[in-house]
Amino acid sequence: MLKQFNSFLFAVFLLAAIPFQLYSQTIEGRVTGTQNGEPLEGATVLESETTNGTTTESDGTFRIELTTGVNQLTISFVGYETKTVTVPDPDEFIEVALEERVIMSGEVFVSALRVDESTPIAYSNVSREEIEDQNLGQDIPMLVRSSPSVVSTSDAGAGIGYTGIRIRGVDPGRINVTINGIPLNDAESHGVFWVNMPDLASSTQNIQIQRGVGTSTQGAGAFGATMNLQTALMRPNAYGQITTGLGSYGTQKANVQLGSGLMDNGWQFEGRLSKIESDGYIDRARSDLRSFYLSGSHHGENSLLKADVFSGKEVTYQAWNGVPEPILENDSQQLESYINNLFLGEEEADHWRENLGNRQFNQFTYNDQTDNYQQDHYQLHYSYRFTDTWNANASLHYTRGRGYFEEYQRNDDLSTYNISPVQIGGETISNSDLVRRRWLDNHFYGGVFSTEWKHPEDWTLTIGGGYNEYDGDHFGEVIWARFAGNSDIGDKYYNNNGFKTDFNIYGKLNYYLTSEFNAFADLQYRTVGYEFLGLRIDDQTGDVEDVTQTDRIDFLNPKFGVVYRPAGGHRLFASLSVGGKEPTRNEYVESSKESRPDPERLFDYELGYDGTFERFHAGLNLYFMDYKDQLILTGAVNDVGGYIRENVPDSYRAGIELQFGTRLLTDLEWSGNATFSQNKIDEYQRFLDDFDSGGQQSETYTDVDIAFSPSTIANSILSYSPGSFTAEWTLKYVSRQYLDNTQTNARSIDPYLVNDLRFSYSLDNLSVVQNVTASLQINNILIEEYVSNGYTFGWISGGEERFFNYYYPQAGRNILANVKVRF
Repeated sequence: MLKQFNSFLFAVFLLAAIPFQLYSQTIEGRVTGTQNGEPLEGATVLESETTNGTTTESDGTFRIELTTGVNQLTISFVGYETKTVTVPDPDEFIEVALEERVIMSGEVFVSALRVDESTPIAYSNVSREEIEDQNLGQDIPMLVRSSPSVVSTSDAGAGIGYTGIRIRGVDPGRINVTINGIPLNDAESHGVFWVNMPDLASSTQNIQIQRGVGTSTQGAGAFGATMNLQTALMRPNAYGQITTGLGSYGTQKANVQLGSGLMDNGWQFEGRLSKIESDGYIDRARSDLRSFYLSGSHHGENSLLKADVFSGKEVTYQAWNGVPEPILENDSQQLESYINNLFLGEEEADHWRENLGNRQFNQFTYNDQTDNYQQDHYQLHYSYRFTDTWNANASLHYTRGRGYFEEYQRNDDLSTYNISPVQIGGETISNSDLVRRRWLDNHFYGGVFSTEWKHPEDWTLTIGGGYNEYDGDHFGEVIWARFAGNSDIGDKYYNNNGFKTDFNIYGKLNYYLTSEFNAFADLQYRTVGYEFLGLRIDDQTGDVEDVTQTDRIDFLNPKFGVVYRPAGGHRLFASLSVGGKEPTRNEYVESSKESRPDPERLFDYELGYDGTFERFHAGLNLYFMDYKDQLILTGAVNDVGGYIRENVPDSYRAGIELQFGTRLLTDLEWSGNATFSQNKIDEYQRFLDDFDSGGQQSETYTDVDIAFSPSTIANSILSYSPGSFTAEWTLKYVSRQYLDNTQTNARSIDPYLVNDLRFSYSLDNLSVVQNVTASLQINNILIEEYVSNGYTFGWISGGEERFFNYYYPQAGRNILANVKVRF
């Protein structure tokens, strides 16, 4: 491995040593569409008669260094006529307007869910160029970690494997995610498991993040943010690309991408094959990730037919449990307390003691303590343009998921697995070491639609909706036991099904009162039906028994706002949005009908400004997110003995989000963002099991911070780009986060400040290939010892409250290196 890496570095430095072309001239400009003047993101800008080029960013701007003395640029974008322009004085900023062609592009399938400057929503766009710069093998939550109000986490500590994201302190189960307008959130847990789609970033054209409730969309209710991904690069010209990378902790990445470009007959195809491996920062937290992506589309004069198939298969060694606090803090006295109170066996206790002070500790030692899952996505999209101002879109989708996680259980109760006690001699054995697998086998399918009418300069109306079904089986089996009793191979010790339907319809109207002022209204009706195997209490005997249950919840989600856009690149907006969200599967399965929690409601108030000046842009957004009946884990036990989240009547998130960017010098830019917030529960009642006297004890807290909601999140990005070389210094600060809702420092994550460096160098106009780009990213360059996530639990015993904290430490200084060759 070391020899491979040394060879890789030698290749990088060899490329960097090749001298620059003698001629160099830097040109900057912006590309827009002629019909509405909107910037075109992802347009290709080429130095004419060469392969030297770049793509435009989200605001349509580009920057290219000419290398041959040719004084013309060729600019192309799918759906627009290619244009060649003569380069003026290098100090002059070029404005290029492209004429729309009578073909349609993939943006139509996400346009109904996305927002622009005329919508009163706080949002950020992540362009293809930004994705490519960051995409060295880590998952998407790590690629967007510098976006406003974002905190990213990694179980394995190095950004590969199980990763997660919080926005404004909101957990992943409350962030709505769609791919090409198709819902991605798991229908039962509401979470998004990015590990199931490794290297999806390599086939992602752009990402839009809407903070707050956002506009109406498909799938799970947005209770803090939405993320919409558009896949398919859809480049106008044929291309091929090979990417290889190496990094710390045995990280290796390789992918191959091919695309036909837009052919004369209107067809376009592209594909990708990827493999990523990593040993993980945490001991044995290895990942073996494989994926592919295929897309084909036909662009007609008035129609677009597009099919996407992508799949991911992951095998990861479990790092879910985190690192116990005493091991992380090298506290031997506290460690003995954990060992005694958690009733660890002798072998496990010795394993913990041997790893005292080891930040990379993994409590699992069984070789096959792995998670194994495959997820296949099939999407079929069709769009038709009836007139220049009216189009309609429809999509069908099917997602197939199946897999299991395997785990070793020491001295577990055989009755849990429907295995009878074993008689050996005169001894009755009712516990055994065993290995179990817990399976998921699910199907998610449905259709979505939208249609949009535009009356130029007066109004835009969008109507859309969708219907989706989820059919998921959950079952478990014991594949080995030291004492197997009367069990047979293939016996299932539990087997149940969850069936969920989700229907929604929405309408969005943007009405332009003047050329500078518009009003926005958005109304969504959503209904959710759920059928599942739950629990109930028998009225006669008081026994708890399994029974099939059903439930249906209706939501009406209105959103209103106004936008004022005076001349000169300024924007002011204000909005009120309402969102609703149903409980998760666990809330249903582990409760009776009487103790089932109520749905949550959110009233989101936003007030924002952003403006562009000569060398500076700035944004400010004020938000107040008022929750009614927010679901919080309190520790309370319901009537059937389950620990579930309880409704908290009143809680809120209030904050200010700041964004800025400036060009300090011709080649030096500085940008950043900061969020300052208060995230409070008005009154919170915590319950603890009392092992001394039985039952539970409760304590009431007032005006306490919501767990995992830092009051400050800040990012700074300093970028230096002279010609083909780029150096970028990124700094991220996250303030204290509490593990529960009691605002107790002893159960919290310490603030952290992390510095990363990234370097890249591109070579163009080579004799065999179009471009070679070498990248080197150094994460956590100052070796900050920090954790990004954790959890806590506790009880009362011996007359004391006893709590046990677990954390997910992140890697120290580590590197990722990458070479990308384009044909």
